[in-house]
Amino acid sequence: MLIDNNPHIHTITPAQITKVFYPYVIAKTEAGQYITVNLSDQERKDPLFWETMVNIAKAKLWVPIGERFHQLLSYDWMFVTN
Repeated sequence: MLIDNNPHIHTITPAQITKVFYPYVIAKTEAGQYITVNLSDQERKDPLFWETMVNIAKAKLWVPIGERFHQLLSYDWMFVTN
């Protein structure tokens, strides 16, 4: 079972990165709410992170975000192949 299919788990929400400008990343949740993504000090200082965020925003990919603290998550990604 995917974590998204379990109605008892409400800790992760899918979101699309809509704006990327240092030091902010803005995302739009599935419910249409705009949130500011909370970034770690390491993420703020990492040029590769910022380049990746811009590319994710351009591709309009959905990313997992923790609902409580609005942080990007490194798990619960969906992998799609053609």
